[in-house]
Amino acid sequence: MNIKITKYYYGDIPEEKSAGSTYQSAQDATTWPLWEIFIRSKQGLDHKHVGSLHAADAAMAMENARDVYTRRQEGVSIWVVESKYITASNPEEAGELYEPAVDKIYRHPTFYILPDEVNYM
Repeated sequence: MNIKITKYYYGDIPEEKSAGSTYQSAQDATTWPLWEIFIRSKQGLDHKHVGSLHAADAAMAMENARDVYTRRQEGVSIWVVESKYITASNPEEAGELYEPAVDKIYRHPTFYILPDEVNYM
């Protein structure tokens, strides 16, 4: 009689599923989409990017984000966004992207004279 004993440490995922096993293989976990996590803290009103994680769907991403990024109740709101839906500008093309705003000096109120009654502006 051969008995195979395998010791798993915290976070280990078995490589193959046995009949009746609830574990998913490590290969299945790497095919999950990447989710970007944004948390709104108690102090501010804006959400800050805090990290990324892999999850099978939005509900699982929300639960994992809660467990990973708000363990000490440092957030009041969580956003999870699948990474493939985020579009970012290219830093090399920043000049072309922001060039039209440079010639619109009226958007910069540096040449206006403010009356003395107006404080903190």
